[in-house]
Order: sequence, then structure tokens, then C-alpha cells
Amino acid sequence: MAKQYETVIGLEVHVELATKTKIFCSCSTEFGSAPNTHTCPVCTGMPGSLPVLNKQVVEYAAAIGLATNCQITQVCKFDRKNYFYPDNPQNYQISQLYLPIARNGYVEIEVGDMKKNVRIHEMHMEEDAGKLVHDEWDDTSLIDYNRSGVPLVEIVSEPDMRSADEVIAYLEKLRTIIQYLGASDCKLQEGSMRVDVNLSVREAGTEKFGTRTETKNLNSFKAITRAIEHERERQIELLEEGKTVTQDTRRWDDNKETSYAMRSKEDAQDYRYFPEPDLVPIVISDEWIAEIKARQPEFRSGKIERYKKEFDIPQYDAEIITNSRHMADIFEKASSICGKPKKVSNWLMVETMRLLKEHGMEPEEITFSPENLAKLVMLSESGTINSSVAKEVFEKIFENNVDPDKYVEENGLKTVNDEGELQKVLEKVIAENPQAVVDYKGGKEKALGALVGQTMKAMKGKANPGMVNQKLREMLK
Repeated sequence: MAKQYETVIGLEVHVELATKTKIFCSCSTEFGSAPNTHTCPVCTGMPGSLPVLNKQVVEYAAAIGLATNCQITQVCKFDRKNYFYPDNPQNYQISQLYLPIARNGYVEIEVGDMKKNVRIHEMHMEEDAGKLVHDEWDDTSLIDYNRSGVPLVEIVSEPDMRSADEVIAYLEKLRTIIQYLGASDCKLQEGSMRVDVNLSVREAGTEKFGTRTETKNLNSFKAITRAIEHERERQIELLEEGKTVTQDTRRWDDNKETSYAMRSKEDAQDYRYFPEPDLVPIVISDEWIAEIKARQPEFRSGKIERYKKEFDIPQYDAEIITNSRHMADIFEKASSICGKPKKVSNWLMVETMRLLKEHGMEPEEITFSPENLAKLVMLSESGTINSSVAKEVFEKIFENNVDPDKYVEENGLKTVNDEGELQKVLEKVIAENPQAVVDYKGGKEKALGALVGQTMKAMKGKANPGMVNQKLREMLK
């Protein structure tokens, strides 16, 4: 009988914090600027420059720690992690090894019907490194130090996950918590959330862990899933052939769907950690913790329950809307303006999701205002515009955040409720479509739809479909 294997996975998740300036200097953290334009002597490691800690980094890190059920280390400090690499300008990184800011937390995940806690071993603050840009044409490597000194938290889980599904559930939960706190936008494609996967396999039923590898360079949930499946199969194959798994750091190539070894895995002693001499310890008082706790928002699970009770919308709608804090904010504001939460929910669930997919956008990138969405709901509900016009107007709102009242007025899109005008158009449509009239009178209900369609076309889509339907039936009796 073939051996059964169990996968054991732990994650190291690096999250760039949403501060305006870097962790130890006043350079901007803005993403996407020209290379080396957000730099100074501190973040480029010039001799004699000294770090000054950004207080907001500590606040964000403590907030994430509290939201993930961690114990906050009330006296914590920074350490120097020494290693030589071109993107690391000082030849050391300021990080936390001995007294990290948070420890012993957990995040509850759900996969199908199963709920479980994924434990968090610890979370520490550190500075990001610069970015190496390899130019294959010139066979050179260039360095952009804009990212050097951007504040990070690294969240290290226990090896509690057993499948790619559990990993994704954990990452989605973590991302939602951090986005709700406003501590980071967690955009994997921009590198503000980066994931390293520590994975080993063992024979099912055994307690002893296998040899783990660490896979880096994962910048999407799809890539993470593929890398996990690939690494699991690679390790099982080695064991089946009687070979051993080497503990190494691997780089994932998503285009080739394969990984390759970068270096053998280092241990803490390889980095020669010692306390950072240029920074004093951080003391986090009970009052400060209470203050951070008091500022915590209503998280997703709380919102879902409240939306079902307060707005009477189904669980499914509530789950999709609250998956993005930005979308949840739009929903709440628009609902409070127009008083029609189910209608607002429908626009977000159907048309918004469709357009996001078409444009390849995330919900966080929605630019239309809740006010304009509420106005559209009111125009549609009052019968001022019909449903097909409403969809057309919504596309304009989605793309350019237009004011629907003005747009409808300027483009003459109001529904025509003038019975005299409608009567004339209907008489013409009936006269021009004798076969459809015969078919309808002969019991073919579909023929009425064709006549309604012709009428809507003649009135440029601005008639009230319900009124057209009713009037046609009366005239054809």
C-alpha cells in the first residue's frame, strides 16, 4: 500500500505598513516613484547617520498584534541582523529577535465546514531592504533604495497549516484584519504583502517534522497555491526515491511553475544578532495599549452579523461586501443616504463586481462616491430612469464618478411617462408589426415581448417598460 503523506506549513508574512514616512527617517514611503528619489543618508546607510524611530510604526504593529490575539511585549527593543547583500546598504538590517513586539497570538480560519486556529509564534518590526533590478540585456544589476527603510512587520506563524486552502484562508483573514485597521493596503502585486512558505512533508500519523524548505518570491494567492502543490510533490518524490530533502531557501518562478534552490537555509547565529546600539528600548504602557484598543474598528465578522440584522441583507451579500473595508464603507454611507440597503447591495454585488472583473481591479480601487451610488438608486426607484438606463449611467459613475442627476438631465435620459406620446408610438408599432399582433392574439406570449422591444427602440430606451407592457395589453384586447 502506498504511503500517505501529510504536508506541514508555516508562513512568514511581511507587511509594509501604511506610514507616510520610513521607519527611521523622514523619507517618503510612496510606491512607484522614480528610482532613488526617496532616499537620505539614514536609509542609504551613510557612516555617522543615526536612526530615529517613527512612533506610528509601533502603533500599527501593536494594533495588528492586538487584533490577532497576541500578547504585546511592553518593553521591546531592536537588534542588528548582520548580512552582506547589495540591497542592504548598511550591511545590517535593524530588526527584532530577542524581544519582538508581539507573541503567542492566533487567527481563526474557516475552510468549508472546518474551523481552526492558526497560531502566531511572534511578530516583529523591521526595516525593508532596497530592490535589486536585474538588467539581462546589459548583464548588470541596479539598486533602487526607495524601499530601503520602509517599515515592515513580519508575522511568523506556527506550522499549523496542512493544505494550500488553509494557507489562503489564513492569508485572507490576516489581510482583511490589517486592511480594516488601515495599517497596510496589503497589495501583493506591489509587494506591500509578501509571503515566504516554510513547508515539509511527513508520513501521515507521525509526530516528527520532516526537513523544511522555504519558498520565496510569491506575489499572488495563485502563485502561493501553485508553489505549495509543487513543493509538496517535489519532496514526496525525493522521499519515495529514498533520497533526503535538503533544508534550503528556494525561489519560485511562476512563469515556469517551478522552484530552484537559492542558498542553504541560514540559522540565527549566521546573522550575528546583537542589540541595536543606536536605539533605546520601547516602553509600551498599559494606557497606550488601552488607547490603541479603543481605536480598533468594527472588524469583518462583526460587520457581517450587524448587516444581516440592521440592513436585512443575506449572509452571502454581507460576506462579499465586507470582504473589502472600502466597499463596506461605500455600502454603509450609500444606504444611510437613500435608505434602500438591499438595492445598494444589489448594485455592489452585481454591476460593481462585474465591472471590477472586466477592468481587472480590486474592490479597494473603487473610485465612485457613495453619494453618487445613492442618487442612482433613488433615480431608479422613483421611476425617473428605467433599469437599462440605470445600468448605462452606473457604468459612467464607475468609470468617472459622474453625478447621475446631472448626467441624466444633460443626456435626456429620463423615462417618458407621457401617455399621449406613448399612445402614438404604440399605434405605429402595432401597425408595423401585424404578424406579432396575430401571434399574440393566438396565445403566443413571446410576441408581446417583441412589441415591447420595438416600442423601447422607437423611444430610445426611455419608456417605462411596465407602462408599455400594460398599455399594449389594453390596446390588443
